[in-house]
Amino acid sequence: MSTLHPPLARPVPSSATWPVVAAGILALAVAMGIGRFAFTPLLPLMLRDGTLTASAGAAWAAANYVGYLAGALTAAWFSGKPAQGLGVSLAGVALTTLAMTWAGDPAPDLVGTALRATAGLFSAWALVCASSWCLAELARRGAPRQGAWIYIGVGVGIALAGALAWLGGRQPAARLWLELGLVATLGALLVGGLARRQGTTPPEPAERAAAALARGGTGHPLGLILCYGGFGFGYIVPATFLPAMARELTPDPLVFGLAWPLFGLAAVLSVAVAARLLAGVPRRRLWAAAQALMALGTALPLVVHALWAVAASAVLVGGTFMIATMAGLQLAREARPDDPTPLLARMTAAFAAGQILGPLLVRLLGGGWHAVSLTGAAATGLLALTALWLWWTARRPG
Repeated sequence: MSTLHPPLARPVPSSATWPVVAAGILALAVAMGIGRFAFTPLLPLMLRDGTLTASAGAAWAAANYVGYLAGALTAAWFSGKPAQGLGVSLAGVALTTLAMTWAGDPAPDLVGTALRATAGLFSAWALVCASSWCLAELARRGAPRQGAWIYIGVGVGIALAGALAWLGGRQPAARLWLELGLVATLGALLVGGLARRQGTTPPEPAERAAAALARGGTGHPLGLILCYGGFGFGYIVPATFLPAMARELTPDPLVFGLAWPLFGLAAVLSVAVAARLLAGVPRRRLWAAAQALMALGTALPLVVHALWAVAASAVLVGGTFMIATMAGLQLAREARPDDPTPLLARMTAAFAAGQILGPLLVRLLGGGWHAVSLTGAAATGLLALTALWLWWTARRPG
């Protein structure tokens, strides 16, 4: 048979793929929903408890972004061994989440800063390694389209952390950190068990040939990296400030606390719909549409100061940010099918740099809601421009 047309992987029954999908969902729920984003709904509660000041909270959030960038820049260490990296990173997320129980007053602010930075590092490793391992294993089992399902894990984790903070909002925030740490520990153990059973299948010679052909025809991925960085900058204002925006409009945690679970639920439902109904849509077109809707979501609460606008923003941004993540990382897998980890790491690093730039710009503009509004306007413009570029480049290969 000619090497120009290598045989495709033979499809396998769902019983051979569901453990990989389940491991990916759980891994991203722990790494991103808890390790990465749990601080967002817990920040207003820590402020309420008096265990954290607003300035310290901003420093902790910035530390998490910096740690996430460091993790993205170093995730290529796990090239060729993503399953090992996934185990290390999930254990780290569980431990740092448990340790947050003792962060905040009376502990020095430096303790929380260090823990949030370390959690960010582990979260980035987990995202890159989970994407690399799961997408590769599913492709080798002849079910590459099932890879979209793993990204509902981020929404599941966000919704879980948000619901716990919402329903348990009258508990001390320290107790909620402990509960989330126990959930993260259980999730890490389950992922470890599933991954050990699956192992890692080495690529066949035909797959290597297909990878070489794909790599030669994709063109330079710089555009993907830049768009992913713009996405990181674009989503970070609502992802950071939505619960605080809602709290400005109502002091009741059972009301303002709904913003984050709504964000996570929208992420779950949107990825599920995309995986089931939009599997045939070109990934660039899907990513472009997601970023266009996200631009609308970032703009809405800046021009309409009402709870319904915050809720609509949560749905629009929460319902698109994981579709953009899914489409972007799937494109990276298509561009480098033999070993996507380095490209995934570069894209994640660009994303991390973008989301660091967002809060930094808020601070440089003097802080407060005026600075948030100006940064949100810049984010809206950047999202719209990258959406147009992605849509235009979808017409041609590379």
